[in-house]
Amino acid sequence: MRFMCIVKATEQSEKGILPTEKEFSDMGKFNEEMARAGVMLSGDGLQPSSKGARVNFTGSQRTVTDGPFAETKELIAGFWMIQVKSKEEAIEWMKRCPNPHPGLDTHIEIRQVYEADDFGDALTPELREREERIRRDIEKKR
Repeated sequence: MRFMCIVKATEQSEKGILPTEKEFSDMGKFNEEMARAGVMLSGDGLQPSSKGARVNFTGSQRTVTDGPFAETKELIAGFWMIQVKSKEEAIEWMKRCPNPHPGLDTHIEIRQVYEADDFGDALTPELREREERIRRDIEKKR
């Protein structure tokens, strides 16, 4: 089972305040532990929303809104993609994480990623093969 573990943004992360050397070190140790255990697939911090944009869809129309975005509590500061046996295991890993924003109330949201089998008959053999081909192509380019 794959899970995306989402670190919610704070006013500080939205201001672009970077972690201290100790915070980098503590988080690096946690990342190494997950990597050694074969749990961590990827993970990164995100730049503030002021450096981002949103593409908004209304029917067939597309509009672009440049950041920053107002609702900090709804924004993402970083993420991990992990692979574990259960939601409970994902929770246990994230409980071991150093606080991503020391000194502040911080939230890590844990969301399971859809797998091909979750889509049932809607994901026909042809569509499944296309998805697998896309994944192989992505891996080749890394």
